[in-house]
Amino acid sequence: MQPLRAQRPVYVDLRPPCNDACPAGEDVQGWLALAQAGAYEAAWQHLVRDNPLPAVHGRVCYHPCESRCNRADIDASVSIHAVERFLGDRARAEGWTVRVDAAPSGKRVLVVGAGPSGLSAAFHLRRLGHDVEVRDAGPVAGGMMVFGIPAYRLPRAVLADEIARIERMGVSIVLNHKVTDVLAEKAAGGFDAVFLAIGAHLGKKTEIPARDSGKMLDAISFLADVAKGEPPKLGRRVAIYGGGNTAMDAARVAKRLGHDPLIIYRRDRAHMPAHDFEAEEALAEGVKIHWLRTIKNIEETSFTVEVMELDGDGKPRPTGKTETIDADSLVLALGQDADTAFLRGVPGVDVRPDGTIDVGADLMTGHPGIFAGGDMVPSERTVTVAVGHGKKAARAIDAWLRGARREPRPKARVVTFDDLHVWYQTDADARAQATLDAARRAETFAEVVGDVPEQDARYEARRCLSCGNCYECDGCLGACPSQAVVKLGKGQRYRFDYDRCTGCAVCFEQCPCHAIDMVPATEASA
Repeated sequence: MQPLRAQRPVYVDLRPPCNDACPAGEDVQGWLALAQAGAYEAAWQHLVRDNPLPAVHGRVCYHPCESRCNRADIDASVSIHAVERFLGDRARAEGWTVRVDAAPSGKRVLVVGAGPSGLSAAFHLRRLGHDVEVRDAGPVAGGMMVFGIPAYRLPRAVLADEIARIERMGVSIVLNHKVTDVLAEKAAGGFDAVFLAIGAHLGKKTEIPARDSGKMLDAISFLADVAKGEPPKLGRRVAIYGGGNTAMDAARVAKRLGHDPLIIYRRDRAHMPAHDFEAEEALAEGVKIHWLRTIKNIEETSFTVEVMELDGDGKPRPTGKTETIDADSLVLALGQDADTAFLRGVPGVDVRPDGTIDVGADLMTGHPGIFAGGDMVPSERTVTVAVGHGKKAARAIDAWLRGARREPRPKARVVTFDDLHVWYQTDADARAQATLDAARRAETFAEVVGDVPEQDARYEARRCLSCGNCYECDGCLGACPSQAVVKLGKGQRYRFDYDRCTGCAVCFEQCPCHAIDMVPATEASA
């Protein structure tokens, strides 16, 4: 401790780890605070400032916010996705609408692709006052959310409701329209800017020696055909080659269609790209997984696989040992690419060998006024990342249309658990969401995870520790021995009376959320 009055307390607003981890850039802590107060519509309005698809995200996001939640060091992370799902479903049930307060800009923007990134960009551009038209090659809007995510994870009615809300804002969505000449469509439509948001719909291939083999197709085509109500005939035994989330989805869908699925993956469970809970749910539903195996050749309905082992770096290497597996068909789940070949002739647009597009920090390509995001730029491919790209692009496009450049704002430091002073009793474990019985799940495309009751959503919101930001607990007010803390009224927080403050740091030491820092006295202001 420094000498008396050498340091003084200041109130600060720091960055909670949940906010920092969210790829969509949500103010998670902000809308959780409103939800815990029971102000659900206000919480939803706060949430959709950043993410127009909360009911979708509450179901399909892999919630990295929860992986970073400081509460995990006490008992368990706040179930943020459950509260988000509750708010999204409440908005659907009660018909909450999004306000477009900005004056019409007179500018038109073309969005190519009606997946999560394109829909997000359209939503945010519309809120900024621009006229937006989305053009998509598919028969329905939603992109990979329709054709890549099975209905047991994302019911189609939920997605349709949130897309319809975006349309009611004034966004035009044109379906069955494949854009093949961006510059021509931009000119013909009188668009001032373009956002490219084409999903990764092309399944990757691999060379496997095959003679008189059964049916072979990629996982994306398989999932899309099922989504269209046209499941292919695969025979009883289906092998799925791959270890990502798409492989798990393909296997679980095959199980629901009455097949006997087997996943073949060349590494072990600890090194698979799929989230562990995906493998756990697949195994619970009766999917078999052969780890450390790679397919060498296929002959009719007999697969020869080689047993692999991992080296010191976790990379698979062959052992020379082989096994025989019986399967009637093969589904390749080895990743996917975006079909961006049509952009190779656009001046300034650099298409990489893997099909992704080079963009700047503002997501603009080398061609002025053409931006790109989502699966078609180098990044992690998730719905939440794509939605974040859409928001970022919309703000950059808005600035570009105004002849400006959007500069990122500096971010406050992230608060860790070690920064907190949690001195009060916090025995409040997370509430588990109801799920369908595993045996029942394997027979139906009904949603696996159940709805979130209001009492559970509000309970989870109240578990938030408000890391880094004052929630007016009055702890500093009660702890100060010099009466140097002045309460300013509900919602106004406090201020310090430095004529009374002795710099004893008692307020800092008791502040549970680290909303107070101690600084040299010369840096504090009255």
